[in-house]
Amino acid sequence: MSTTYAIFIKDLRNKSNLSQQEMAKRLGISRTSYISIEQGKRELSLKEAGVLTELFNITMEDLLSGRDNKHQKYEQMLFAFLRNISGDGMITKTKLAKLLYLADFGWFYDTYKSMSGLSYRKIEYGPVPDYYFRLLAELEGDGKIAIKFKDNAQLISETRTGQRVADDLISTKEKKFIKKIAIKWQEKDTKEIVYFTHSQIPYVFSDKGAIIPYELITQEDFGHVY
Repeated sequence: MSTTYAIFIKDLRNKSNLSQQEMAKRLGISRTSYISIEQGKRELSLKEAGVLTELFNITMEDLLSGRDNKHQKYEQMLFAFLRNISGDGMITKTKLAKLLYLADFGWFYDTYKSMSGLSYRKIEYGPVPDYYFRLLAELEGDGKIAIKFKDNAQLISETRTGQRVADDLISTKEKKFIKKIAIKWQEKDTKEIVYFTHSQIPYVFSDKGAIIPYELITQEDFGHVY
C-alpha cells in the first residue's frame, strides 16, 4: 500500500468523524489491524476495500489512486458557480445547492452522465447530496468560503484562500455549462429556483429521504431542465 493510499483513508475517516475503533468494527478487523492500514503497513482485502467505497461514497479508482475525484470535482463545481456570480459575489446557501443540482441533472439530460457523479437525496429543502452540508463546513473551517447571516439566510462568498482552489477536474464544456446556468439564474431569487427544482419530475416522483434517480430528468421537457 502506498503512503498516499494510507493517508487518503485516514483523511476520509477524520472528515467523517469516525474513530479508528469504529472503522475497525465496520471492516470486521481489530483496531491494531486497522491502524496498520493507516500506517501503510497492511494491504486492504477486496472485501474491505468494497466496504470503504460504500462507506465514503467513492469509487474503487478513487481509493486506489488516493484521490476522491467525485467530491473534489463537486467542490470545484461549487467554486465555479461562486466565480460566475456578479454583483457582491454572495449567494444564498439554498440557491447554491440548487444551482449545483441543475448542473448535475442538466448535464445528465444532455450527456446521460452526472457532472460530479454524486448521488442526490430528496429532503424537505430540496434535492442535495449528503456531502453538501459537510463540504460547506469544511470550506468555512479552512477559510475558503465566508458565510454571513442576513434576513434568516446564509450568504456564501469565496475568500482569497478559496481563489486558490483549482478547476482542473472540470472540462471546458462543463465550465461553459455551469456559466450558462449561472447567467440564467443570476437575477432570480432563491424562492424562484426552489419552486423550479421542487416542481421537477426527479423531485416530485422520488420518495422522501430517498436517493433521486438521475434518469428521471430525461422525462422533463427541454425547457424545464435548467
